[in-house]
Amino acid sequence: MTISPNKKIYFASDQHFGAPTAEASFPREQKFVAWLDEVKQDAECIFLLGDLFDFWFEYKTVVPKGFIRVLGKLAEIRDSGIPIYFFVGNHDLWMNNYFEKELNIPIYRDNQEYTFNNKTFLIGHGDGKGPGDKGYKRMKKVFTNPFSKWLFRWLHPDLGVKLGHYLSVKNKLISGDADVKFLGEENEWLVQYSKRKLESKHYDYLVFGHRHLPMIIPIGENSKYVNLGDWIGYFTYGVFDGESFELKEYENVF
Repeated sequence: MTISPNKKIYFASDQHFGAPTAEASFPREQKFVAWLDEVKQDAECIFLLGDLFDFWFEYKTVVPKGFIRVLGKLAEIRDSGIPIYFFVGNHDLWMNNYFEKELNIPIYRDNQEYTFNNKTFLIGHGDGKGPGDKGYKRMKKVFTNPFSKWLFRWLHPDLGVKLGHYLSVKNKLISGDADVKFLGEENEWLVQYSKRKLESKHYDYLVFGHRHLPMIIPIGENSKYVNLGDWIGYFTYGVFDGESFELKEYENVF
């Protein structure tokens, strides 16, 4: 894809709306909607790299209550013709087809490759990648098992959503944010994962969420690992202007 003149590609991840409570996260949702309002002015497309919600489960005819402002804004942007791509995170991995049917936003469950202005990208949420994180990897296998999802679906939504939200907030294996301090390249699982990916194919940028820590780290030859941070403590997002990628902080305060 060639980016149109004066257009940019935007990336954001890990908003975790609903955590720790809907009331507490409401100002963050307002802030994110304001950001979407700003970036739609020059966005070629927008990538959302998962964990938009702190818990999300789609029953056959029911989705979790709330988040109407952010969902409405995404619908508005998509209806205007701006593509939006959503990558399922570890908190919204039980997403089904609601975004695709209601918002016309495709969802992806694993990494995807893109080329923009001859720059190659590997993009994903990042959960369960690389060495370590074994507890979460085992848990993810249980969560994504069709039988497990079938069993959970039999819970009444009032009970299922309440239970899912409780576990999402309390269980650090699910959260993935138990330690948001930089651990050093040798201990950052997504850095090691990115380096291994470069052994078989070149990417200019390997862009992930999940770690809640904004960082851009040069790896390999002319390659950079990017983590987008979050919208809990950092309010950071990525911008690619056709030539270079940078992280920025959204400073609009509510």
